[in-house]
Amino acid sequence: MELGDGLGRRLAELEKRLPHLSKRLAAIAEGATLRAVEEAEALTPPNTFAHGELRGVNTISGGLAQHWAADSQTVPVASGESLTTVLANNLEYASYVDDGHRVDKHFVPGLYLDGDTGLLSRDSEGKGGLVVGTKTTYVEGLHITERAKARYREEAGRELDNLAQEVFGP
Repeated sequence: MELGDGLGRRLAELEKRLPHLSKRLAAIAEGATLRAVEEAEALTPPNTFAHGELRGVNTISGGLAQHWAADSQTVPVASGESLTTVLANNLEYASYVDDGHRVDKHFVPGLYLDGDTGLLSRDSEGKGGLVVGTKTTYVEGLHITERAKARYREEAGRELDNLAQEVFGP
């Protein structure tokens, strides 16, 4: 028996497993994307800080966090030999929370500081308002997508290592 014969048999065996491998790779991509979405949701305001305070102007409703699951595409789409999933949040202000933003001094009608909670709130009637951007000229982003992508890579890497062990042995 020549070395090429053994390699040929191994290649034929792997080709028979290809449909199973494709399904497993799709499941790994989907699972890793779901973990990334969970990470993004957990990092998105409103967050409770160590001292129990809730923070997150315009995000207190939780709508921004909920949009990660609604807007992301967790089921992989095959294109040639590639599988694609998408981590997304389509709310207008999501990029500002994620990347940070400048705050120019300006008047915001209906915005007020709630004396009970200490949080910025909106008056539904639009009476009054506050001038913002006087003390803070830049709000640092939370870098949610980068941290969620790191979670994706961690999860996918672990699962791909497990798959390699199954296919090729220890």
